[in-house]
Amino acid sequence: QVQLVESGGGLVQAGGSLRLSCAASGRTFSRYTMGWFRQAPGKEREFVAAVNWSGSSTYYADSVKGRFTISRVNAKNTVYLQMNSLKPEDTAVYSCAASTISFSAYYYSKNDMDYWGKGTLVTVSS
Repeated sequence: QVQLVESGGGLVQAGGSLRLSCAASGRTFSRYTMGWFRQAPGKEREFVAAVNWSGSSTYYADSVKGRFTISRVNAKNTVYLQMNSLKPEDTAVYSCAASTISFSAYYYSKNDMDYWGKGTLVTVSS
């Protein structure tokens, strides 16, 4: 069992930056592929980024590629999402998730993930 708690959301102007953090409980954090997803009002939850167990491999949705960076520090049981050049369309609740599936470079489905955090709201004003 893994419990995930996100932090770092807030209100930012377009073009600004935020860093989200996701703290995990348990001693097996390094075993999981970790991902970030987001859900905008009235829309389906969508994949944002994923990282493998060691942090050496990552994959991004086309909509955030080049602007967002996912990383992890296993010694701190934490995964991060650095978001730069934010746009109003990035406004959403961002959730981290853990998967027992070995990392592959593809668009993860919400059904691929085993554990979820409750999310943190990011609002980007124009």
